[in-house]
Amino acid sequence: MIFRLFLLMSFGLLLAPPALALSPYVRGDQLACLDLATCISGVEQKLKKAGFKILGVHHPRNLDQYAVVVVTDQAWLQTIRAMGGSAIIGAGIRIGVKTDGSVSYIDAEYWYRAYFQRKFERQRTAVQALHQRLAKALGDQGRFGGDVPAVDLANYRYMIGMERFDSDKALLYSHPSFNIALKTVRENLAHGLNHTSQVYEVVVPERKIAVFGVAMNGPTSGEHVWVNQNGVDHIAALPWEVFIVHGKVYALYGRYRTALAWPKLGLGDFMRISDHPDTVQAMLTAVAGGRNEKFNDF
Repeated sequence: MIFRLFLLMSFGLLLAPPALALSPYVRGDQLACLDLATCISGVEQKLKKAGFKILGVHHPRNLDQYAVVVVTDQAWLQTIRAMGGSAIIGAGIRIGVKTDGSVSYIDAEYWYRAYFQRKFERQRTAVQALHQRLAKALGDQGRFGGDVPAVDLANYRYMIGMERFDSDKALLYSHPSFNIALKTVRENLAHGLNHTSQVYEVVVPERKIAVFGVAMNGPTSGEHVWVNQNGVDHIAALPWEVFIVHGKVYALYGRYRTALAWPKLGLGDFMRISDHPDTVQAMLTAVAGGRNEKFNDF
């Protein structure tokens, strides 16, 4: 009897559908363009026609063939506003562009399963609608960038012992109020502290939440260093987010945020950028107001 039950269970497992796996990026339709500026303009026109608002354009240092257009729209902002809290990190939607006309953009379900965590199921319809709008505007030629089981993304970490979305290391600094936190981050980015600059910002004052897209331009430890090592085809991983919830300033820790953006990296690849998580945290902690000292990167 036990043996028969075992056979039935084994047969059932063989017939069960495989767990749904998701990839971080979607390939858009190829553009016919001659240079990066023309490619960016082509993407922007498509997105504006679809009702998206351009938040900013990121030109990563020393990655002259690439740019990232960041957008949002009213429907998506309403979703973010309704959720509040750390969901603000997902307000900016990232689209990668290359001089050869290649276009890529974030897979909404992949990223928002990770960013919204347990709240994702309540927003599934909004996330699907967002993907449909992006696919209609930019095309959908398939996913790429590695595979992660969908059920794992809400509690994702690269391996045992590494950080998750809600790691204590994500907190950069606590201010007495939301307004002070917002003013501090704005001023530090405007001054280019630690070779950083602002790509975009979204502020929802009534919920006391905000997010900034931050370019990290340091000559020896800026984003171009580890993006080149990890794979530039994942350019829509940029820019990094610094976000504010009430008076607290956060940035996802590098071993989480980088692994989420490049999930197929081998352990050896991570070892080659082993200083990256702490370097980024130190850089952004100062931007958050945690330290006044400059980050040495010459």
